[in-house]
Amino acid sequence: MKFALVFLGLFVAVICAPPGDQVPIVSQESDIQPDGSFRWSFQTGDGTRQEQQGQPKQIGQETAIVLQGAASWKDNEGKDHQLTYIADENGYQPQGSDIPQIPPAIARALEYNAAHPEQDRQ
Repeated sequence: MKFALVFLGLFVAVICAPPGDQVPIVSQESDIQPDGSFRWSFQTGDGTRQEQQGQPKQIGQETAIVLQGAASWKDNEGKDHQLTYIADENGYQPQGSDIPQIPPAIARALEYNAAHPEQDRQ
C-alpha cells in the first residue's frame, strides 16, 4: 500500500505537466520504517512540491494508517496553489484556499436540520 501511495503521488505530478513538457524531479526522498510508518517527498523543476507522512494507529479493533500531507503548485496562469490534509479516523480533512467553504448561513441551516431530524419526515 505504501508503494502505491508513493507511486500515486509521482503519477499525479507527471500527469499535471502540460503535454510535451518534460519537468525534471529535482529532489525526492522516501523512508519506510518496519513499524509501518513512512515519509516521502518530492519537488519538480517547475516548483511543484508534494510530501506525505503516515503512521499506524489503533482505531477500535483495527489498525489504520493516519496520513498528513501537503502539495503546492503553480497553474498555467502562474497562480500559486497550496493544499494540506489529514486523513484519520475522522476522514479526509483537506485545507486550502482553493477548497470551497460552506457559507455560514448554510452551515447553520445544516446544523439545525441535523439537530431536528423529526421535521425532515414531512
